Amino acid sequence: MPPKEKTLQIELLDLVRPELDAVEAKMHSIAQEVQGPLGDALRYLINSGGKRLRPALAIAASHFQPSRDETPVILIAAAVEMLHTATLVHDDVIDQSLLRRGNPTLNAQWSIGATVLTGDFMFAKAATLAADTHNLRAMDLFARTLATICNGELQQLFNLEKLSQEKDRYYERIYAKTASLFATAAELGALLSGAPEDIIQALKQYGHDMGMAFQIVDDILDFVGDEDVMGKPAGSDLRQGTVTLPVFYFMQSPKGRECVEATFAVPQREREAAIAKLVARIKASEALEQAKAEAWDFAHLAQQAIADLPPTPYHQALETLATFVIDRHL
Repeated sequence: MPPKEKTLQIELLDLVRPELDAVEAKMHSIAQEVQGPLGDALRYLINSGGKRLRPALAIAASHFQPSRDETPVILIAAAVEMLHTATLVHDDVIDQSLLRRGNPTLNAQWSIGATVLTGDFMFAKAATLAADTHNLRAMDLFARTLATICNGELQQLFNLEKLSQEKDRYYERIYAKTASLFATAAELGALLSGAPEDIIQALKQYGHDMGMAFQIVDDILDFVGDEDVMGKPAGSDLRQGTVTLPVFYFMQSPKGRECVEATFAVPQREREAAIAKLVARIKASEALEQAKAEAWDFAHLAQQAIADLPPTPYHQALETLATFVIDRHL
């Protein structure tokens, strides 16, 4: 196990393990209520989940208020993870991905219609969990975050192959599709613990900045990650016409823009070979290092956002997490 991943296990996931187990139990109880193929699909999706960073963040954020009711925190942590899983189901349909984390995606086994409806069902169940907190502010924030995520995905689809995009548009897009949910997880964990407003806002900012770093690294991994694990070829986003930060920086280099524009100008039947050459050129350029430097900037901003919070083990775990998201698999 790489050193950074081991550190994460000790300082964050292990720190909140009992509560994460309660989150897992809550999600499985929902799946157990559903019979037939849909119930099987829900259990499969829950069991193939990742590291549970978002619910772990919500739980850690709740620990900055010493006396708290754990029940609403567990509910919202489960809601956040259910929402995240639902977005992955829809993403896999949009991207036509057959693998995720080395496992077959749901749409590799089911029809598109059945897969989309499964994602919709998970959205509904996530919203029910949020409503079960009986906190109007939490319900409102959860609903607005879901709308933000959906709008971000639509904006990405509507802007495919639009090569002349400002960096601010990229920021808006990755906030919507990724950072918004990290920010919401941290804000809701703090809110439902009864934390003061200044602590809530500090943790929300931490989630935002850490989420931005997380997505930038994902966009770098699209070029250098393990294709067998990711379930898609290197440069998959570029193949779909999505301009990510590495592509943006490559286009600032001499002849970079001309190279990208020429690639997307070739006939569709020749596009695959042209994209493969472009991916190789981007990997050989300074664009990936420039993007990684920007991810580090956001990670440091995340650490600064919580600098004035009490120096607890949860504080240290969040500082470590901000570093981990940069170094994972890079």
